[in-house]
Amino acid sequence: MQQLIKWIDFSVIGDDRGSLVALEANKNIPFDIKRVYYLFGMQSDLPRGFHAHKELIQVAVCVSGSCDILMDNGKDKGVVKLNSPSQGLVIDVMQWHEMSNFSDDCVLMVIASDLYDESDYIRNYDDFLREVNANV
Repeated sequence: MQQLIKWIDFSVIGDDRGSLVALEANKNIPFDIKRVYYLFGMQSDLPRGFHAHKELIQVAVCVSGSCDILMDNGKDKGVVKLNSPSQGLVIDVMQWHEMSNFSDDCVLMVIASDLYDESDYIRNYDDFLREVNANV
């Protein structure tokens, strides 16, 4: 079973003018980048996510503000706070995740290993547990 929480610390280049983080496929992002999307304008009391992916790998970066992400591999669970644009959270295959507690200024960017494919989603938690346990 994969590690529950995997962080990527990005190198920050900066001076008096500000800071810069470069994200590069197969360097500090551990896959070919096929899709990037971001969420903003979320309400703190309306969680999102509630799914896992069969094959997709993602890296979530809170480029502004903060949010919490529940990570669940079917055996272990943990909640992490994303609040730094210089750190990414790897959301691996078969990891149930739920995002919540969004700050008003939260902008959550997600870098994905493939294009959107609805058939890759597992949206029912009981189905997720069955599939995880079938592969043990």
